[in-house]
Amino acid sequence: MNYHNPVLLHESVDGLAIKDNGVYVDVTFGGGGHSREILKRLGKDGRLFAFDQDPDALANVIDDERFVLIPENFRYISRFLRFHRVKKVDGVLADLGVSSHQFDEAERGFSTRFEGVLDMRMNQRSKVSAREIVNNYSEEKLAEILFLYGELRNSRNLAKTIVEARENEEIETSLELKQVLQKHLPNAKAHKILAQIFQAIRIEVNEELDVLKEFLQQMPNLLNEEGRLSVISYHSLEDRLVKRFIQTGLFKGEAEKDAFGRSFEPLKKVGKLIVPDAEEIKINNRARSAKLRIATLKK
Repeated sequence: MNYHNPVLLHESVDGLAIKDNGVYVDVTFGGGGHSREILKRLGKDGRLFAFDQDPDALANVIDDERFVLIPENFRYISRFLRFHRVKKVDGVLADLGVSSHQFDEAERGFSTRFEGVLDMRMNQRSKVSAREIVNNYSEEKLAEILFLYGELRNSRNLAKTIVEARENEEIETSLELKQVLQKHLPNAKAHKILAQIFQAIRIEVNEELDVLKEFLQQMPNLLNEEGRLSVISYHSLEDRLVKRFIQTGLFKGEAEKDAFGRSFEPLKKVGKLIVPDAEEIKINNRARSAKLRIATLKK
């Protein structure tokens, strides 16, 4: 699996409780690892739809009459399923974050390890790249995304340094960005801080948290009774949204209650939080921060 080594493969697919003739959706197709596992468990009358907005993923399309790959962002899941005459499904799997392939392709600009153009677009058709954000966002806006999405306490200082540096010359590559911010990168913490900076910019480029919210809000109306939702997240911002939506049906605030004190939460969790074991992390280091949450419709 050169494109992407699927994380929590069996656990996440187990969470779907697959029915022979069910209809399922893998909203983060990537290298197709999770999709292939779902197809193994489906009968001849089952159907699997997959989403991936990255054109590179199209090279991994599965030759199976039960399978359809939709080259779009999964925020539009209901719209495109309706196009295929599907109103309800039996399970949805989401493996959030960036694929191994995207991290390993230097020219995509996702990784702190390589020098590449500041891009970070999961959808190459998108107009806004990391380069536009780094060179055109106001100091205040840069500080805001670094604080909110990178959880960086010194976000104001980082933003100020970026803005001062770009006045002399545009920041074009990941290496140039690292050099600009060098004074904020103490040796012991350099990798961690850089990862947080890149994460913040990437989330802004791809509107990742907005996409996740829009996706989750569609689940109560999309899932059949006893339908399952299986979501793997990789950082606290994603996991908080998933956990809170499963618990309350909201992303902030408390659920409203009726005159009898009853609140309406559309989903309920299935089982406990699942994380990779030591063996999986040893084989695939990128699995170390993964968290799997499974939910079903509340009766």
